[in-house]
Amino acid sequence: MTEHLTIGFLPLVDACLPILAHEHGFAEEEGLALSFQRDVSWATVLDRLLYGHSDAAHLIAPLAIATTLGRGRPAQPLAAPFVLGLNGNAITFSPALADAVGAPVGALGDPRTIGAALAAAAAGGRRLRFGVVHRYSSHNYMLRYWLAASGIAPDADVEIVTVAPPFVADALESGEIDGTCVGEPWSSVAVERGVGRIVLATAQIWRRGVEKVLALRQTRLDERREAVEALIRAMRKAGAHFVKPENWETNAAILAGERYLRSDPELVLRAISDRLVLSRGTEPIHYPDFMFQHREAANFPWVSQAEWLYTQMVRWDGTPFRAEDARQAAAVFRPDVYRSALKGTGDLLPGASSKVEGSLDRPTAVTAQQGAMVLEQNSFFDGRTFDPDDLEGYLASFASG
Repeated sequence: MTEHLTIGFLPLVDACLPILAHEHGFAEEEGLALSFQRDVSWATVLDRLLYGHSDAAHLIAPLAIATTLGRGRPAQPLAAPFVLGLNGNAITFSPALADAVGAPVGALGDPRTIGAALAAAAAGGRRLRFGVVHRYSSHNYMLRYWLAASGIAPDADVEIVTVAPPFVADALESGEIDGTCVGEPWSSVAVERGVGRIVLATAQIWRRGVEKVLALRQTRLDERREAVEALIRAMRKAGAHFVKPENWETNAAILAGERYLRSDPELVLRAISDRLVLSRGTEPIHYPDFMFQHREAANFPWVSQAEWLYTQMVRWDGTPFRAEDARQAAAVFRPDVYRSALKGTGDLLPGASSKVEGSLDRPTAVTAQQGAMVLEQNSFFDGRTFDPDDLEGYLASFASG
């Protein structure tokens, strides 16, 4: 019997895995029929999920945690059994700001160099304003992490506001914002319109930073557990298809279509192939793993990633650390469901559910429950590491400078 699931999403390239699982028949192979609900803001995606209009959603990972903890609305437990991708965002400045900080043309900048120049620019003249896609987004936390490490105090030295991804280019063109952190294809849209220049990839800030997740209400996961596990298997198959170069053009055309991103297939292809045009009229540059959708069990919901996001919530919300909140935040990521779905398939399964984030600067073999696993560089640009066994110590290290 075929089971039906409705999935909410925003028009971003990293919504690719459930879409391609449907379009290439991988979902059907697993006994699933998928339909999709396209929205323009994360708030609407979340509302549809909470009110039962969708079964699952392509969602920014921190928002799943914030919703579970009751940040900004009554608490409703969410579960994230699958990470839809790592990396994939860019920091894009207006051409004027890019020139002011000496950002290279046709090449990505160095986070430290650009950060130091931005600190000087922020110290004089008008207050700069940056757009992020949601208060509870990895975009917000990556931007803040980089700014703070560069000596810029978010909310004091600069202003950070919310701009929905499809409106980022408009906001840059109107001068409403001076820069943004957003997922593809929206930085590339700004570049093509000549209103933005990509200066950094967020993968330069945290090489394996967690991004979107497949999120469900906890009750819906319990009710539809078998269907969710089937979807996980279908999306892993879609990921294997997605990363093969011979499939890039086909997949770019599918994703760019009217039902999904409503974008230029060429812009989608750039993100898929890790080849970005950083400034209008320049040649594409290759930045390996700009998007990261499959290798190294990229879709595994590491509990340590959820815990890092919680520490950023504490850091930037001005709320005290609470051990119970940390426990609930960690419990949003569900490696047990992921393992159950893929056990016996031969797919990669890590031997642990948590790891020290930012600790690897070279390929390293790690213990696997299934398959042979090698994890590559996962460092933070400032050299810090995150030990999930010492959340309070990690937070205290920022307070002490």
